[in-house]
Amino acid sequence: MTFNRQCLTFLFASLLFCSTLAVPMAKTQPASPVSFSEVTAKSSGIAWVHDNGRSPERHLPETCGGGGLFFDFDNDGWLDVYLVNSGPSDFYKPAKPPKNALYRNNHDGTFTDVTEKAGVACGQDGDFGMGAAAADFNGDGWQDLYITNYGRNRLFQNNGNGTFTDITDKAGVAAPNWSTCATWFDYDNDGKLDLFVSNFVQYSAAGSVFCGDNKQGRRYYCIPRVFKPRPSSLFHNEGNGKFADVSKASGIANALGKSFGAVATDINNDGLLDLFVANDTTANHLFVNKGGGKFEEIGLASGVGYSDAGSPRSGMGVDAADVDGDGWQDLFVANIDQELFSLYRNQKDLSFLDEAGEIGQATRLLSGWGLKFFDYDNDGDPDLFLANGHPDDMVEMQSSRVKYKEPLVLFENVNGKFKNVSAQAGEIFKRDFPARGASFGDFDNDGDTDMLIINNGEAPLLVRNDGGNRNNWLGLQLVATKSNSLAVGAVITWTADGVKRSRLKTGGGSYLSSHDPREILGIGKADKLESVEIKWPSGKVDKLINPPINQYLKITEGEGPGKTATTSTK
Repeated sequence: MTFNRQCLTFLFASLLFCSTLAVPMAKTQPASPVSFSEVTAKSSGIAWVHDNGRSPERHLPETCGGGGLFFDFDNDGWLDVYLVNSGPSDFYKPAKPPKNALYRNNHDGTFTDVTEKAGVACGQDGDFGMGAAAADFNGDGWQDLYITNYGRNRLFQNNGNGTFTDITDKAGVAAPNWSTCATWFDYDNDGKLDLFVSNFVQYSAAGSVFCGDNKQGRRYYCIPRVFKPRPSSLFHNEGNGKFADVSKASGIANALGKSFGAVATDINNDGLLDLFVANDTTANHLFVNKGGGKFEEIGLASGVGYSDAGSPRSGMGVDAADVDGDGWQDLFVANIDQELFSLYRNQKDLSFLDEAGEIGQATRLLSGWGLKFFDYDNDGDPDLFLANGHPDDMVEMQSSRVKYKEPLVLFENVNGKFKNVSAQAGEIFKRDFPARGASFGDFDNDGDTDMLIINNGEAPLLVRNDGGNRNNWLGLQLVATKSNSLAVGAVITWTADGVKRSRLKTGGGSYLSSHDPREILGIGKADKLESVEIKWPSGKVDKLINPPINQYLKITEGEGPGKTATTSTK
């Protein structure tokens, strides 16, 4: 994160049981095949605005938020929205504390604020919010909510009646100081979701560092390089509402970092979930799951720790997917401007090559945060979206080329190569934003993936996908019985028109956000699916033959082919 131009190179350097789940809303098709449009606050009812707490003292946490997510907290089959705000801390004492917000989906494109009733507003001392991650950690069928803070994190258990209870102390997952991203995944395949928490630098108001004034006489943000690194945290789910801190025993705490985004994936196809973690001004971490509750950090050896020049970069958002269809997970990390973003191709031997290509050149002057591989046009291939924004709101005083607010970017996957299609993707790609977190999900249940962008110090951006469902698709809600409740680690294989595709269900990713747990399988112009196979983390395999398309199906682990719905959206 820079903050005078001399430091730019170091910036932030700063079923199976099947049933139809919901009847989608009708939507007017756009003139172009796929475009994205903003759903305004007036239309959606989402009136919340992020408060970054920006001050003349330029405290580092001010520029890192905020996060949020799509999740279905009331189990009505429609995605709700949760947004994370700043709050009182040792450096920010607002007269009226900013609060987080929970908006319930009304099934008609609008949302209702139910924050106070639900009990998830936060706003107490130590609740300077960063991000959130939703998951049914106790397997009771209701999505719970973990919130990361500069301060003390919070775990809210879903009571199943529209309210939540703060069980942080009982669960033992406060992880105080400064946490950023949270990732739910089952690292030991015991069927219970464990929790990885990315921890950023050692920071406090009392110990803050003065990094000088710029040419305008204004204090600028220190780069993270001047602060001490910290270990991230790993919590094992004990199955009784409590978690055990296994950070040291697992080896996770052996690797100090300044961690932001994290994604759980399987880089070596051994059935054990690994972790790719972005660090800012220190080497990225790649934790390989060795089994027996142990991880080995191989970021340097694997080629994902440093740039090709051997320098640490300012990693922020991350994700993983098999972008070229070879059956192996590739990795992506976004950095700050001038550093280039990285697409790491899996070499199938625990090593990776950075082959960002057009992505790297198109993002040279951008700083990337929230991001995801997702199939925006339902043709079956993972495309890539990037939410960007420079961390320093004064950067334009020092640079004529780098801006504080930056454009969103969309890349289409064409045979494993990525083409920048932002110019054809809608008017929102012609605007600039101070974007941070990004969550992805089908909030209107029409079969294509929408987006929620959280902007630092501004209102969020709800973005509707118009036209992705012109191609055929099948949506899956995976209901585990033996595996972890999110089915993280499941491998989904589907065949249409003789073409077989496969997807690993990852955990976490992006920045300060989590996503719709459902999976949309794109099948392009094919008019039927020949088969869908789910290999669950438990090892169970369920298969559907000629399932219906253009609808959501609920797939229950191990129950075999059941009654299928025939209602279609087309």
